[in-house]
Amino acid sequence: MAGEIPDLIAEARTGTGKGAARLARREGKVPGVVYGGGIDPLAIQIPYNVLLKRLKQGRFLSTLFNLKVEGQDDVRVICRGVQRDVVKDLPTHVDFMRLRRTSRVALFIPVEFINHDAAPGLKRGGVLTVVRPEVELVVTAGDIPDHITVDLTGRVIGDVIHISDVDLPAGAKPTIDRDFVIANLSAPSGLVSSDNAEAEEAAEG
Repeated sequence: MAGEIPDLIAEARTGTGKGAARLARREGKVPGVVYGGGIDPLAIQIPYNVLLKRLKQGRFLSTLFNLKVEGQDDVRVICRGVQRDVVKDLPTHVDFMRLRRTSRVALFIPVEFINHDAAPGLKRGGVLTVVRPEVELVVTAGDIPDHITVDLTGRVIGDVIHISDVDLPAGAKPTIDRDFVIANLSAPSGLVSSDNAEAEEAAEG
């Protein structure tokens, strides 16, 4: 279970419609709405600078947030749309969907590599090249893993680690259908040159 679901603090917005939205923007807030979960939609507003900072961090549309609104119970939400000004490309409205604990959602989960000392390829001076430091998985909102683990035990130079080599948490499934690469062990340039030289000598001999 992930313990670091980020908080997103918003305010309840009084009034709806274009007039209320314009007023929020004049006050430096971005209007929005929270819907779903079997209860009525809630009009909110988020300080413009807070939202812009979150957007610049990336993955905004695939990050699960703990939405905190004064006077309301905290609720897990995921963004389902950000409207932007067509000229300035700045946010003008944001939509969030409430998630039940049983909801399925696509999120980027970090990849953790363990047992470096048990990898013969790394002991020989090989280099671990991480192709995907995080992978997008469909997971259950109430059981989100902190990370997925790649065991490097026995890995040698030339090994390629695919998603199929990883034991995923129960119920988790990659969003990409193919067996994509997560990392590989490559030889350092010095070792490559040495091996090539030995091969040439053997051929000449």
